[in-house]
Amino acid sequence: MNYVSTSNGLHELLAGSNARVQLSVPQLVEKVLSRKEGVLTSTGAVRAETGKYTGRSPKDKYIVEDESVIKKVDWGPVNQPISKEAFAKLYDKVILHLKEKEEFFVFKGYAGADHKYRLPIQVINEYAWHNLFAHQLFIRPIEEELQGHDAQFTVISAPDFKADPVLDGTKSETFIIISFERRTVLIGGTEYAGEMKKSIFSVMNYLLPEQGILPMHCSANVGREGDVALFFGLSGTGKTTLSADTSRKLIGDDEHGWSPNGVFNIEGGCYAKCINLTREKEPQIFDAIRFGAVLENVVVDHDTRVADYDDNSLTENTRAAYQIQSIGNIVDPSIAGHPNTIIFLTADAFGVLPPISKLSKEQAMFHFLSGYTSKLAGTERGVTSPEATFSTCFGSPFLPLPATRYAEMLGEKIDQHGSKVYLVNTGWTGGEYGVGSRMKLAYTRAMVQAALEGELNNVETIKDEIFGLDIPVHVPGVPDEVLQPRKTWVDKDAYEAKANELASKFRFNFKKFADVAPEIEKFGGPIS
Repeated sequence: MNYVSTSNGLHELLAGSNARVQLSVPQLVEKVLSRKEGVLTSTGAVRAETGKYTGRSPKDKYIVEDESVIKKVDWGPVNQPISKEAFAKLYDKVILHLKEKEEFFVFKGYAGADHKYRLPIQVINEYAWHNLFAHQLFIRPIEEELQGHDAQFTVISAPDFKADPVLDGTKSETFIIISFERRTVLIGGTEYAGEMKKSIFSVMNYLLPEQGILPMHCSANVGREGDVALFFGLSGTGKTTLSADTSRKLIGDDEHGWSPNGVFNIEGGCYAKCINLTREKEPQIFDAIRFGAVLENVVVDHDTRVADYDDNSLTENTRAAYQIQSIGNIVDPSIAGHPNTIIFLTADAFGVLPPISKLSKEQAMFHFLSGYTSKLAGTERGVTSPEATFSTCFGSPFLPLPATRYAEMLGEKIDQHGSKVYLVNTGWTGGEYGVGSRMKLAYTRAMVQAALEGELNNVETIKDEIFGLDIPVHVPGVPDEVLQPRKTWVDKDAYEAKANELASKFRFNFKKFADVAPEIEKFGGPIS
């Protein structure tokens, strides 16, 4: 079967009388309520439930295997191939599905705050609340921009359309397919709105490197003197807490590009976890959840419509989507200069990584490729032990290209702009999980503050004998003995064994890069 262009079907769809294009936020809220897609909470936010899927479906994500990408994409479990023919069939079915709806919704906007590198996009939604989500997460055009807006990538989301794996070549009813040739993301079978956000991030992770821009899964802020900091870290490492600094302005909380001009936010909003959210702990997020914001899977009182952020009966992955302008302390537009400081955050439950260490370029590339943190693996008897987790470039599910491409770009930019890189352990000290204790937040804040203010640039350091990391011997506001993990353990032999265990896990994980990045492994990884 020959592949047939499906562009005409899209034009016909958008020209239909059931297309609701660029509705305002109040209009979309009205649609959500009248269509019974969600409820209004006491703060004016819309709450919707996503049903069966309360998170991403990584096993149902595909890239169309066409000639333009076949030699570039890092094919495998993350980037699964699907044929052009299978995509074309599904595309036509989804278009027909939307044509038969009483109405569907279209958002036109951008990905990328830097006008020179931004990507014009359009998002077509079966649900009004999904379109409201798009209004919150992507960059909204001003009226003049809307007149000349020409979408270069289209997201089509039809949750009620379920694939037939036998007929459609998918693994389940759910599919998230990117076609770079047709510049389209096709989503079906899932109501989880985060698939739209992360699909566009995946697209940018493919397109931006071609322009010499490093796409990054990180938060970013800027100080009073214009100094820029990046914060990389997986869930539970403290990325949101540490990057939300009242003395610094937020550039963005999740996705950025590092261009020849500096850092820019890829998004126009925030998609914050809100399980156990309180105003005391996260005042900016708490107060941003107002009219126009979208709550996903948050339990709401039937009568008062007050959100219960502690209730995880639907999922632990409760979320809030809101415009970045809902936060007062931001850079607007979300653009700043080149990073002075880069922070890699890890929550090491083994309790052996230093609370802060200075990284060479090779070490930065090694730990960027490793993307290490640890999670706690429970057993039925309630016994827990730390489990090493590695997510390449702190965002492996969203990388279409080989990981070393991103690491090489990071190394080049560190060299070019003299950025200082630090590995910060927000995990355990004085022993592994169950023996030691979690690093005090006050100490971590003091260490990060010292790094941001340049106080660690020329301090005396001692080299860790196992991991080869340079540990500052003194940081203002932190007891000196806390800085060296070995000194915090009562049982030194136990420390030695646990540190070597983690070092071996780093080496084993890095084997997949050994052939293409031997220098990074040699000069950036553990030394014993």
